[in-house]
Amino acid sequence: MTSDGADATLAQLGAAVDAAIPRALRRAWAQHIAHEPVLVARQGIYSAHGRPFAYQFSYRSPGHHPEIARTWGRTEHERATDHVLRATFGRADLEHVAHGRLLFIRCPRAHLLGELPLPARPDRLVVEVSTHAEVDAAALTGLRRLREQGFRIALPAFTDRPEQRRLLPHVDFVKVDVRDLDVEGHPVVRVARSFGAMLVAEYVESPDALRHARDLGFTLFQGNLIERAGVLDRAGARLVGN
Repeated sequence: MTSDGADATLAQLGAAVDAAIPRALRRAWAQHIAHEPVLVARQGIYSAHGRPFAYQFSYRSPGHHPEIARTWGRTEHERATDHVLRATFGRADLEHVAHGRLLFIRCPRAHLLGELPLPARPDRLVVEVSTHAEVDAAALTGLRRLREQGFRIALPAFTDRPEQRRLLPHVDFVKVDVRDLDVEGHPVVRVARSFGAMLVAEYVESPDALRHARDLGFTLFQGNLIERAGVLDRAGARLVGN
């Protein structure tokens, strides 16, 4: 059977399954979904002039704590990313939460390689490389493909590790944890900007950290001193295509 024939068979099977579901059960499920929260966290990335430049969106769920993610495996990270992408780009009122700005969303390896889909919004989505993603030839090929499609790429938690240096020619933003700048601030920053990427100071938690980042030449800033992450419920926003 050809791939077209297999796709047609699967489509017919899916339609048959849908038709077999009673209308009352469909309505009950729709009501259940409408009342289930669809949560995401949003934190601003600000310019040196104090204006929002972009937003970082990340996973949240009822009862979820960010520390839990430290114990996740590959599948959990992929599902969390898909949730964030659907809750943002999969809803019809994107501008209600994006306000015309870029959206940074951390993506695991499967999204970089094209094994899992990304929304066709290179004008707005900044693909942030997961810190868990293996940096190999396939990953670099995936990043080049995404940039050819118009996506911007961000590299978080830069500390000048060899595998991170391999990514520098392929990224548009480099994030540096300001808590790591006390020891080797200038050398790390010099390498981070060596291919022309814009620098983002992460985890800005104190006025001293903000001043230090400014002195090192950072132009974008993210952290609780500037804005704490807020949790948004996207359940009330219409799904795209509905």
